[in-house]
Amino acid sequence: MAFGHGADAPHLPRPALIDAYGDGGFRFAGMSHRGSLLCFPDGIWAWAVKDVSELTADAFSAAFARAQSLDFFLIGAGPEPWALPEHLRQRFRELSLSVDAMATGAAVRTYNILLAENRRVGAGLIAVT
Repeated sequence: MAFGHGADAPHLPRPALIDAYGDGGFRFAGMSHRGSLLCFPDGIWAWAVKDVSELTADAFSAAFARAQSLDFFLIGAGPEPWALPEHLRQRFRELSLSVDAMATGAAVRTYNILLAENRRVGAGLIAVT
């Protein structure tokens, strides 16, 4: 399945557990995807972010737009843990959306647990090699 950007772009129109990650992509719902992902209760989309240096307010616009339908947003920051800059953390706080940044592997595991618990979780997952 080809993924694109934006609400009308091709995407998986439902949430799914992430079965595997690495080699620059992810496996989920019987599919493979190369590159990063944005995961929400209403679907999974490709995410153009390749590195934490690209994590700006614009990169999180889809999460901000869904803040009322989410309880948690996880950031899979690549191979290493990463501290979310205070100005971005403040934006999540203003929207009453809990956010946590961690290495992508930890974020995938946490996302899967929260999704399996039927929690309202979103995730921005940077692909790792």
